[in-house]
Amino acid sequence: MTIAQDDTTTHSDVGTTTTMTMAAALNRALADAIESDPDVVVFGEDVGALGGVFRITDGLTARYGEDRCFDTPLAESGIVGTAVGMAMNGLHPVVELQFDAFALPAFEQIVSHVAKLGNRTRGGLRMPLVIRIPFGGGIGGVEHHCDSSEAYYAHTPGLTVVSPATPQDAYSLLRAAISSPDPVIFLEPKKLYWAKGEVDTAQTARLGTARVARAGTDVTLLAYGSSVPLALEVAEVAATEGRSVQVVDVRSLSPFDDATVTAAVKSTGRAVVIAEAPGYVSVASEIQARVFERCFEYLAAPVRRVTGFDTPYAPPKFEHWYLPDVDRVLDAIDTLHWEDEA
Repeated sequence: MTIAQDDTTTHSDVGTTTTMTMAAALNRALADAIESDPDVVVFGEDVGALGGVFRITDGLTARYGEDRCFDTPLAESGIVGTAVGMAMNGLHPVVELQFDAFALPAFEQIVSHVAKLGNRTRGGLRMPLVIRIPFGGGIGGVEHHCDSSEAYYAHTPGLTVVSPATPQDAYSLLRAAISSPDPVIFLEPKKLYWAKGEVDTAQTARLGTARVARAGTDVTLLAYGSSVPLALEVAEVAATEGRSVQVVDVRSLSPFDDATVTAAVKSTGRAVVIAEAPGYVSVASEIQARVFERCFEYLAAPVRRVTGFDTPYAPPKFEHWYLPDVDRVLDAIDTLHWEDEA
């Protein structure tokens, strides 16, 4: 099955704009990076002839050869350890760890070496390394195949952690990640792989920045990854009820774009953070705390969170009870001290 397929192409003043899935955008980003930089190598479990379990690397081995895109043994710690050695010797490895929870056997390599080698060498040694991890729920995956472990990586100094929510950001952020001289954890929302959108390959993105996905004046929804389309859906429903909802796509979990987020919250005075991961000691907790610290005098109500529950990811038949949905977010918005409704 090939999913890295372009559908429509139009031309604009800024370049060629193509409608494609997020999977296709990631595939295109990898191909363009391989073509533009001879040091870029892509590898992981089944990424070669198969094209990856989600077909993100479809066709890359056939097009560029096994020296540039190749399969590895089923040993995540060995995959990342090999990438560390490659990066130390001048290559730009792009690793795919097949599912989010499959990345945990490589966690020691990521925390002890990927994140710390730059500091350990006082900047003398850089780690131009990207670790791609499909993450999150929404696909009915069984245990170990759906997880939201972003807090582990965002908590680790030395790692840049980003997650795209649109095909455009999938392309632009991945190109930026591969160009970075420092390690990037690139979290790809599995639920959005087949979502379509316009992609301009001339458009760039800067790591460490958020974006305002929708303007609004009454309340700000802060989200990332697959929670961004949910936030936009909530905004549409809320508009029919007379609420003007602003949506901010955080997209960079570390470093965090305080300037964009706090400006957005100050403009509305109310905020809700949305994330699939469990709420306790989470990225959502950190966002909530940062907003409180920087926006307290502007807030009309406490900052709310709508997250997954503090349990392991639910099995497929119960996943819809676990993940945040429109009703849960609307319920949170309703608690934000609307004086005119008192």
